Amino acid sequence: MDLSEDERSFLKDLVKASRQKPHHIKWVDRDGTERLTVLTPPEAVRLNALAHRLGCSKSETLRQAAHIPAAK
Repeated sequence: MDLSEDERSFLKDLVKASRQKPHHIKWVDRDGTERLTVLTPPEAVRLNALAHRLGCSKSETLRQAAHIPAAK
C-alpha cells in the first residue's frame, strides 16, 4: 500500500481498536434522548476515572458533559 505514515498509523489504530472489546454506555442526553456510546477500552478506562473523580456514574458523567458548549 502506498500510503503516508500518518495514513498508515490511522489505519493501524482502526484495526487495533476493532480487535478490542468495545464498551457500551447507555445514557440520556440533555434533551431526554436515550443514547448509546461505544468506547474503546482506553476510552472506557479514562471515562471511568473521570466518573470516579466526579463521584457519579459513567452515564451521569456523559449526561453532564452534554451541557459543555461545543468549541467554535
